[in-house]
Amino acid sequence: RMGARTALITFRRQDLGVMSCNPAFGGIGKGHLVREIDALDGLMGRAADYAGIQFRLLNRRKGPAVQGPRVQADRDLYHHYIQRHFQRAVGITVIEAEVVELVTQSAVVSGVTLSDGTSLRAQSVVLTTGTFLGGVIHIGNEAIVGGRLGSASSIKLSDQIRELATEVARLKTGTPPRIDKRSVDFAELATQPGDDRPEMMSFLSMSPVAPQVACAITATGPKTHDIIRENLGQSAMYGGKIESSGPRYCPSVEDKVVRFPERDSHQIFLEPEGLRRETIYPNGISMSLPVAVQESVVQSVRGLAAARLIQPGYAIEYDYVDPRSLTATLALKELPSVFLAGQINGTTGYEEAGAQGLVAGVNAAAVALGKQPMTIGRADGYIGVLVSDLIERGVSEPYRMFTSRAEYRLSLRADNADQRLTPLGVAAGCVQPVRWTSFQEKLAKLESARDLLDRTTIGAGLLQAEGLGLSDDGNKRSALELLGIPGCDIRLLQKIRPELGCISDEIADLIGKEAVYRPQLARQQAEIRRLKADEAVKVPADFDFSGLPGLSSELRQKLTTQRPHTIAEASRINGMTPAALLLLLSKVKSRASAQREQRQAHAS
Repeated sequence: RMGARTALITFRRQDLGVMSCNPAFGGIGKGHLVREIDALDGLMGRAADYAGIQFRLLNRRKGPAVQGPRVQADRDLYHHYIQRHFQRAVGITVIEAEVVELVTQSAVVSGVTLSDGTSLRAQSVVLTTGTFLGGVIHIGNEAIVGGRLGSASSIKLSDQIRELATEVARLKTGTPPRIDKRSVDFAELATQPGDDRPEMMSFLSMSPVAPQVACAITATGPKTHDIIRENLGQSAMYGGKIESSGPRYCPSVEDKVVRFPERDSHQIFLEPEGLRRETIYPNGISMSLPVAVQESVVQSVRGLAAARLIQPGYAIEYDYVDPRSLTATLALKELPSVFLAGQINGTTGYEEAGAQGLVAGVNAAAVALGKQPMTIGRADGYIGVLVSDLIERGVSEPYRMFTSRAEYRLSLRADNADQRLTPLGVAAGCVQPVRWTSFQEKLAKLESARDLLDRTTIGAGLLQAEGLGLSDDGNKRSALELLGIPGCDIRLLQKIRPELGCISDEIADLIGKEAVYRPQLARQQAEIRRLKADEAVKVPADFDFSGLPGLSSELRQKLTTQRPHTIAEASRINGMTPAALLLLLSKVKSRASAQREQRQAHAS
């Protein structure tokens, strides 16, 4: 789109659009990333909507800032959408090959070498290796070289990157066994349908295309846990075959049983992998036990007594590069024409990988074309939070996006991703005319509606007559201001002032979400200024982090281990949240104040 001649090199063209792990996109934090990818005109949101067989808005009962759209996708439909795109795309040449080497001249990368000896020249290179870089699959005591089950691993490139990069280490992830749908007793299980009003992933999508389905819900039990405990020695991870760190927030079932011994069950979502597939993805029981043990584990679960495994679960270890060796454009500091994106940077998930791929791709094209780079700040989007966290803090385990990682999350909502990022994408040259036209039309409607709501005033008496508990101080309030009051929505205001009926439900919903946070946004900005002013505050060497109520056990552990000397150092700890930082700052200041008072009392 930006005008750069692009080669996409992959082992197999047919693998483009294959979902390696779970058949779903989005969720809390991750859904924000998909919306931001879409706002910058990435394909993920549109492909997910095309393939979506269940749509849900997570955290619906909470505020708009932490609501996350999620879609269950049909693997075949998603694959079809992506394949069709590459058949029609202009300026992209897909090459089936293995890249075995980066071509370097005087510490500058000028292309790549393929396994057949062919060299391709390029002004910039993007590496998106996923779990294929030095990938090793573990099932019990069996180790198989591969990037995913049935696919090869990239070994030669891994060896060269270890020579070129500042630091390369290993991480691991995992996947659950796949179950034959025909062997599941659904009569024993509860179901989880999608939302009545689907929240689409793309701003360009209007409604679902595919038929909608429900998921089933079950759980592990004491018998399941007993089987796992008895066979921990045969688990690849607990048997000593794997030493690298896995994702804390998506642990294997072995991890769950070991880390939470007090719990006698863990929920499992049985997710269909497609409308025409007989495969169920049991979300919640990733494992690396021997196949026979996996069968016993699965069959111990309610509704799965006769379950047949189509594919075993497994753990996979792979190489990643310390992301602190990257710039904000995701270029390697030592090799500025080489860009890294996805699991090679220590992240998890389709969403985090797609966000990085977009940043790296745009900036690789900018290098090739002599254009200005595109960077996204923490105040601009979750993509900015993701990149900032990676390059400043690094990772000790696979990084997963959460809304709690963003200090500006009240303004970084999923619903306004296009307002924040589409103009940035237009400036970079990656947004197509269809999206830009649609966005401008939407923006015009928003501005017109805001203006009308701001000019329309309503007295408290009229609102009280409609059952809204509002004190009558004699002053009229604008409809825009009233939308921020609990219990007041656009439909109530339209009943009182019919002239507001010209505002569509979509536009009214967006403005209503803005109104919810108007007072809090001002306080948030004040908190941010306070944090910046207090970054130099020293943390006492003997400070007891374990005694801080309100902090997660993860953060208490990290603070105790790393022992930051200042608030600024504490802010750079992986996983540190703005709320936790404010709590720490408050306790440090309270302790300092108490000690001053003690000294003064002693002196007097």
